[in-house]
Amino acid sequence: MTLDRFYPIFDSADWLERLVPLGIKLVQLRMKDAAPDVLRDHIRRAKTICGEHDCTLVINDHWDLAIEEGCDYLHLGQEDLDIADMSAIRAAGLRLGISTHDDAELDRAMALKPDYVALGPIYPTILKKMKWHRQGVEKLSVWKDRIGKTPLIAIGGMRVDRAPGAFAAGADVVAAVTDITLHDSPETRVQDWLAATR
Repeated sequence: MTLDRFYPIFDSADWLERLVPLGIKLVQLRMKDAAPDVLRDHIRRAKTICGEHDCTLVINDHWDLAIEEGCDYLHLGQEDLDIADMSAIRAAGLRLGISTHDDAELDRAMALKPDYVALGPIYPTILKKMKWHRQGVEKLSVWKDRIGKTPLIAIGGMRVDRAPGAFAAGADVVAAVTDITLHDSPETRVQDWLAATR
């Protein structure tokens, strides 16, 4: 399975319903603190809109609901790995993406034979407080050398104008969050991203 080069991440199905029809082919639903019934509703809505537009949907964190709702793809952070039931995830046939920040985390991720590895934050990010402030584009090259054919996702502070540098350094895919959701016209920004990554 080849991943699209543009990977937006949204915190509700509302965003997916609004923007996936513009041509997005890979998207993550990342909802951290919602009640299970709310999460389930958003996952179902996200699956519907992605199914209608041939878009790969990745569910962040909630592996149990992803299994129950018959999702195809899951993204786990390092903390999520501590509590996730990997045997259940594998038995369900879920594809898996994993966040990494340092060498130990990359070793841990690769031992699980992930379908992609994410490195971040490449640039400073306002999305969440992290102990890693900036990995830098250069580290993408190091990671790509180590993971070989496994797809590499660049995330954290990514903007349209920064995407070419990430690709040149070895990223296969660039993820974007606030560059879209905080833009005056998210629709226009998505079109900018599509033009820059296709």
